[in-house]
Amino acid sequence: MPDTTGGAEHSAVVERQFGAQAGAYLTSQVHAQGAEFAQLRERVAQIDAARVLDLGCGAGHVSFQLADLAAEVVAYDLSPRMLDVVSEAAGDRGFDNIRAVQGVAESLPFADESFDVVCSRFSAHHWRDVGLALREARRVLKPGGLAAFIDVAASEQPLLDSFLQTVEMLRDTSHVRDYSVSEWTRYVGEAGLSVTASSRQRLRLDFETWIARMRTPNVMRDAIRHLQTQVGQEVRDAFEIDDDGSFTTDMLVLWASREHV
Repeated sequence: MPDTTGGAEHSAVVERQFGAQAGAYLTSQVHAQGAEFAQLRERVAQIDAARVLDLGCGAGHVSFQLADLAAEVVAYDLSPRMLDVVSEAAGDRGFDNIRAVQGVAESLPFADESFDVVCSRFSAHHWRDVGLALREARRVLKPGGLAAFIDVAASEQPLLDSFLQTVEMLRDTSHVRDYSVSEWTRYVGEAGLSVTASSRQRLRLDFETWIARMRTPNVMRDAIRHLQTQVGQEVRDAFEIDDDGSFTTDMLVLWASREHV
């Protein structure tokens, strides 16, 4: 029998970190805006009566972007409080085709081949088992279906990778890992999905709002700032670290499909 203790503990950490801040994620400009939304809308608009899974929906920004183009959007997240925010905002915006469902990415309560589109944005770095979650995403995707994975991307260089993972964990104890492009490609392929395209964007993060959104304790905040001042110039240049702690990181937009058998 598989050991689920660790998964339950991690889920509790994620809910503790995000549940109380659900409203902050609804109003976060980092989460509400992005060039990738136009790409998502263009692709979903080409699918007749699409059924969409917003996997790890957070405050529902992907769901809200696609609701007017889809027959149904399932907003799926671990946090019940996040889903309450999504349901309330969907009602306020007149989206009666958004349905909120609670659960973990590694065990989707949906039938095989039940979605035309699976999207995940800024969620995968919290998944305890990214390989299993991606296999689940493939399972519920129809043959020929579209998958889109959008997340902060780690560097292929160990030094830069170590810095990013460290500041992410100090800020948010539910963080698991930001994956590099090569890691994403391998995991997606192993899950049985075919990568069709990928692109990178640069994501600018204002330090104070980035910290406030997660209610990072002062001791962790100070540790991040100290680390930023102590790293070498190579790291400072790569992340464009400002004197106030604001920085820039890479973001990956990866498109994949489930091939027809």
